[in-house]
Amino acid sequence: MKTAVVIGAGPAGLSAAYELVEKGGAEWKVVVLEASPYIGGISRTAVHGDCRIDIGGHRFFSKSQEVNDLWAKLMPVQGQPSKDDRLLNRPCHVEEGGPDPETTDRVMLRRHRVSRIYYLRHFFDYPISIKPATFLAMGLVRTWKAGWSYLWSAFFKRKENSLEDFYINRFGKVLYSMFFEDYTEKLWGVHPSKIDPSWGAQRVKGLSLWKALLNVFIPKGGKKETSLIEEFLYPKKGPGQLWDALADDLRARGVEIRMNASVVGLKADAGRVTEVRLADGTSIPCDAVFSSMPVKDLVAAFDAPPADVARIASELPYRDFITVGLLVDRLAIKNTTKFATVNDIVPDTWIYVQERDVRMGRIQVFNNWSPYMVDDVTKHVWVGLEYFCSEGDAFWTMDDAAFTEMAVKELRQIGVLAADTPILASVRLRVKKAYPAYFGSYAEFGTVRAWLDGFANLYCIGRNGQHRYNNMDHSMLCGIEAARALVNGTDKSSVWKVNTEEDYHERR
Repeated sequence: MKTAVVIGAGPAGLSAAYELVEKGGAEWKVVVLEASPYIGGISRTAVHGDCRIDIGGHRFFSKSQEVNDLWAKLMPVQGQPSKDDRLLNRPCHVEEGGPDPETTDRVMLRRHRVSRIYYLRHFFDYPISIKPATFLAMGLVRTWKAGWSYLWSAFFKRKENSLEDFYINRFGKVLYSMFFEDYTEKLWGVHPSKIDPSWGAQRVKGLSLWKALLNVFIPKGGKKETSLIEEFLYPKKGPGQLWDALADDLRARGVEIRMNASVVGLKADAGRVTEVRLADGTSIPCDAVFSSMPVKDLVAAFDAPPADVARIASELPYRDFITVGLLVDRLAIKNTTKFATVNDIVPDTWIYVQERDVRMGRIQVFNNWSPYMVDDVTKHVWVGLEYFCSEGDAFWTMDDAAFTEMAVKELRQIGVLAADTPILASVRLRVKKAYPAYFGSYAEFGTVRAWLDGFANLYCIGRNGQHRYNNMDHSMLCGIEAARALVNGTDKSSVWKVNTEEDYHERR
């Protein structure tokens, strides 16, 4: 029997293991190595008391029927209303014969998508919508300037040398400055003029002010940009619940999953990886390796990689992530939308914070992801305040109490939380290498990829494995395509082609 080592128990790694078990049969023994104590990677769900945190936010939506089918196989869609639907007597789309989320945990919910930008202490739709409320919030002068700016960009296209050029070509300089420039710099820590435009090509494919305008007039049921989806699926207890379920199923089928198993070395011979070494001093002889570990660490694990490859990989940039979970009894911002919510809280899953006087990047309202993410949806609001940073910087090294105090102060400062509202519970979480970045040595990444592809039995998969800002479903497809390439004896091109189509994506 041959041995396949899968590095990482996130969506890419677990999907590779699943496909290898499905298609490889008894030929392959599969060993999954996860450096952390958690299944799911950045898609895991953290638990604090009776509340749950979705780290980064994960909508289960894909244009791949194969991915949708696998999700449905792991967690069937609800057949009865969820708790908030029942409390509101709200109509909901259910599957005939599906499980009841009030009595069953392994169930996928159907949720309504609401995401908005918070700017100038007002809400704006994201993506930007063309309607009177948008213009009223912007004011007459800004609206006038934005209109002329967009027309200018429509007729005088900039050469797209940077992400700034990418956004201005699609929205005009004024709207770019209002809704993209500061948020993007918060996210990446560098100005959009310094970021490769390929990030925009991946994250907002097909989206522009013109497309947003067209979507106003497209009849319901007509083709819409993926960025404008109105409904998505979501596991009852957060995204990590699905990956835990897949891991349990894999274990039942003979897959070995080792937790707290850090890979520190790779032995290669004649263009093939032959052994994986672990931090505990053990090693695993192997016939194939699927790696979703950061490319920087993967290259460093090899003995004496070429000097140029080692340099480029060591300088690949990443952005790290901090989230603060806060439990409160109410928010100061009001629900002025048409969407009914329990206790009339705002209906957003994400709120993009574009305010220039705070460092906060996004706010998640976990009640709206799933009523089962909060201890008591009838009494409390459970929010996540998201910050982007770099490991070792002032944000990263700040102690938990001081950081949480700063986050609460910012939330009050922008009027989302009243000054007298008590904090009932809080937690702070750090995530390393959450976002592979598109600046610095990334421009030379092709050299690293070519060298790694030279190992016939090594497959780079997932967000960090390919240094590509993949969505969850893209990471799954990477793993699936890699397993198929191994079983079928085909080349790796299909693995790298995932998430290169021009008409896909959700947002930011």
